Amino acid sequence: MGKKTPRTAIQRLANDTYSTPIIYIHMESAMQIKDSVALVTGANRGIGRAFVEALLEQGARRIYAAARDLASLDSVVRLDPERIRGLKLDVTRAEDARAAAAQAKDLTLLINNAGVLATGGLTDISVDAVRGNMETNFFGLLNVTTAFVPALERNKGSIVNILTLLSLASMPGVAAYNASKAAGWSLTQSFRADLAKRGIRVHGVFPGAVDTEMARSFQIPKPPAIDVARATLAGVDANEEDIYPDPMSQQVYAAWRADHKAVERQFAAM
Repeated sequence: MGKKTPRTAIQRLANDTYSTPIIYIHMESAMQIKDSVALVTGANRGIGRAFVEALLEQGARRIYAAARDLASLDSVVRLDPERIRGLKLDVTRAEDARAAAAQAKDLTLLINNAGVLATGGLTDISVDAVRGNMETNFFGLLNVTTAFVPALERNKGSIVNILTLLSLASMPGVAAYNASKAAGWSLTQSFRADLAKRGIRVHGVFPGAVDTEMARSFQIPKPPAIDVARATLAGVDANEEDIYPDPMSQQVYAAWRADHKAVERQFAAM
């Protein structure tokens, strides 16, 4: 038997089929993408850039495109200089988040997209690698969200947290990523409960493999990032708290609802 890697595991996952129907629970929301003022973290490439493009398509009034390196956003801002503003934001730095919030007081839609991924099992990688994933995928989410709560409360806004299908069940080859994103899922639920009484809606998004630079080596069918961004925004418009924006995530979520232990065992064997 060949050595198991994240690539072979995701290939196996893509080939499996699931049949349980998906049930979405909707709640009332005034959030509309058209005329919104949005901020996207990690907007310089991949799904983040796709969100900027999808927001432009759907009529967002203003988009704050945020990334650690302001120069990396030049081509993104050029998509529509009238509506897009670049912001320097390292999500691991609480002071950066506070500075960004001071510049985007009109925000109505926060998209927490920035993330990192370390490969390897927990006994194979350093504690620093695990800590790095937690700093961005968990504490980064915490830093940015808490900084923008005052504006979102004032503007009756919404938060969209980009998580992953692997928040539901862990794949050994990306153990630090799994753990940090599962923690992000728990944080999302905590914020949802806490912020609802302040008029802020919180959405969790659980994509499978997406056609980005991060997943380019996985030789399986992957939806384009723009399709995932569009499906996510449609879910926000439809008031879906938990959004599964692509076929793989929809199928696995259906199986997880039917028997989450079976999915856990399946992922653990990959």
